[in-house]
Amino acid sequence: MSEIPTATTTTTVVVADDHAVVRAGLRLLLDAEPELEVIAEAGDTPDAIRTVQAHRPAVLVLDLTMPGGSGLDAIATLRATTPETAIVVLTMQDDPAFARRALQDGALAFVLKEAADEELLEAVRAAASGDTYLNPRLGARMATEPASPPEPPDDLTERERDV
Repeated sequence: MSEIPTATTTTTVVVADDHAVVRAGLRLLLDAEPELEVIAEAGDTPDAIRTVQAHRPAVLVLDLTMPGGSGLDAIATLRATTPETAIVVLTMQDDPAFARRALQDGALAFVLKEAADEELLEAVRAAASGDTYLNPRLGARMATEPASPPEPPDDLTERERDV
């Protein structure tokens, strides 16, 4: 009796970062995994949007700080135009406010560039499966910091609020 070959699913990825050496390193890291395939790269925010819209990858690995516009704004645009593409933010921005906004706008994962290679791979796999991934250290900070400044108590006078 012959064995039936199992189909392997390849997760297509677009890498968007303004540094060519970072893109090359990410391509090497991701392409080394049998189930991941980098199909295109982008070096600025408008190119990232165009590339994702043209190639419709399963996952976009997106740097937040690139020429041509905010990566955070790109997330909202891409959610509207290519909702099937999961977005993994890979950034040096370790402020919880960036992570909170990226996730609220539709990114599924937020990874710091200082993280280990395995963390990025885990985030890409999670996002491709529709799961959320957040850098553990950043997640701990988000859990302890308020999402927005606390509101003043309701029983204050107008003058007390002004002060």
